Amino acid sequence: MSVIMRETSVAANATNDNFISGSAFEIAVRPVLVSIGFTAAATGLVLTITSGSDLILEEAAAPIKTAYPIIPDEFFFSDVMMPGERLVIRVRNTTGGALVGRCVVQVNALA
Repeated sequence: MSVIMRETSVAANATNDNFISGSAFEIAVRPVLVSIGFTAAATGLVLTITSGSDLILEEAAAPIKTAYPIIPDEFFFSDVMMPGERLVIRVRNTTGGALVGRCVVQVNALA
C-alpha cells in the first residue's frame, strides 16, 4: 500500500486545482483501489473529487477537523482506478481568509 498525505493552505477565495498534484501516486500505473479522507480546519472548503472520468464527489463541503482524517473511520470516498487515470482533488475556498486542508489517500494495488 502507498499513501499520500498533504496539508496545504488554500488562499482566500482561491482554488487548488489538484491538492495532490505532483505525487508519485497521482496517476495509476496499475489497477488500484484508492480510499480518500479529507478534513478542513474550518468551514469554507469545498471539494470535488474525480478519478479518471469517474466523478467521486461533486462539489461538497469538507468535514471540519483540526487534524488528519482517521483511518478508516473518516475515509468517506473510494474508487477503483485503472492504469493512466489521474486522481484529482479540487479544493475551493469560499471564505475571505486562508484555510488549511488535510488529506490522506491510501493506494492499494489490485493486480
